[in-house]
Amino acid sequence: MKYYSRISIITSFLGLWIDSFFSNKIQLIIGFILIFSFGILHGANDLLLIKKINNEKSNNSYLQIITYYCMIIATSIALFYFIPWFALLLFILFSAYHFGEQHWDIENNLNHWFRRFFHFTYGIVLLFLLFTLKAEEVKNIIYSITNTQIPIIYFQKILYLFISFLGICFYLLFKKKIISLNKIIKEVFHLVVFAIIFKVSELIWGFALYFVFWHSIPSIVNQIIFIDGSLTINNCIKYIKSAFLYWIISLMGIFLFYYFLNETQIFSAVFFSFLAAITFPHVMVVFKMFDFKK
Repeated sequence: MKYYSRISIITSFLGLWIDSFFSNKIQLIIGFILIFSFGILHGANDLLLIKKINNEKSNNSYLQIITYYCMIIATSIALFYFIPWFALLLFILFSAYHFGEQHWDIENNLNHWFRRFFHFTYGIVLLFLLFTLKAEEVKNIIYSITNTQIPIIYFQKILYLFISFLGICFYLLFKKKIISLNKIIKEVFHLVVFAIIFKVSELIWGFALYFVFWHSIPSIVNQIIFIDGSLTINNCIKYIKSAFLYWIISLMGIFLFYYFLNETQIFSAVFFSFLAAITFPHVMVVFKMFDFKK
């Protein structure tokens, strides 16, 4: 994984080059294919992660944990049906922390509250970078989910506020000699790359490039190493086999939504709602995985 960020940058700009050859509809299709493959797959092995953590650490039975997992998904779906604005807010907050945690796996005796705040801050900057640069599309999707109009200026204000927080975090981490100046410059460059991707691409295509190549694939690698101890072809195959059933069930659910809601704007709203429902338990499981590792 040492040089993976370089591969991600090359892949991202290759994605932008592809962007100039295909229509918006083709980009949408390819984007969804990427999300449905690696994107959904990276959260499809949660039960195996739970089993690994449970065997080592927890007194709860495996059946109890699976029941809790399913209850979280059911609660998420109910929240999107009855209180969509609250469910969407939770989705953004959970996703922000999850993206930051995956991107910054800092192996250090850092104060855990500061670590969590840093993860959350980085994730909020990332998400609101997308929201600000694709404000109209995001605004329409939010309206489709919650029936609430969000002024675009709010996206910008939140982005600027958390960029300030991120700058403070970088300064404190540098001062405590936890990360180097070169690392900070590198990560700022990554954010510039994300900004270019989000600005130039269509919403789903830009999100897919980040979600798959910068988040999902590194997450899959971390999970395989956590479960089996090393990244080998056999362990990758084993990972896919164990995730296959949950992956197929998730895909079937999404395609059923598409069949009954074959209209782009409505489907985008339902798609992100569905993604949120399976994200909530996944974020909790990965949180436990990183906590267990530390």
